[in-house]
Amino acid sequence: MAVLKETSRISMLSAGILAYRKGARGLEVLLVHPGGPFWRKKDSGAWSIPKGELDAADAPEQVARREFAEELGPSASIGRLQPLGEIRQRGGKRVIGFTGEGHFDPAALISDTFDIEWPPRSDRRQSFPEVDRAEWFDIEFARIKMLSGQVELLDRLLAIAVESTAR
Repeated sequence: MAVLKETSRISMLSAGILAYRKGARGLEVLLVHPGGPFWRKKDSGAWSIPKGELDAADAPEQVARREFAEELGPSASIGRLQPLGEIRQRGGKRVIGFTGEGHFDPAALISDTFDIEWPPRSDRRQSFPEVDRAEWFDIEFARIKMLSGQVELLDRLLAIAVESTAR
């Protein structure tokens, strides 16, 4: 049974957006902190790009845009997207990343919710936001805050930024 569980985890595929803006501190990226009781006391190494799982028939860019809106709310906007390619996180989950210039005020966060049994084995279900916080970080601070498996997306964004300024 454990082998089957591991196999299903490895096959998970998500798509998400690493939004950026040019701020007072230079290039900044938008990260989200996962909601729910498991993440409540975790900070450094817990933040992520807004992302969600794909089904076999889903187009990755459409899923990325949908999840961006669901996790941040209707005031979040993102322009033209550029692909960042695929990365693999520590647990085996694969993430297809996109980047684009975004506009979002973290104070306007309105995230979708999910229900789980909480506390465990209590037979009570509670609702939690998918995302409980969103924040703009400069690149170096984002490296500390985000999941280690997603840091490569920052490097890919920087490569695109350097390439576009060299033109």
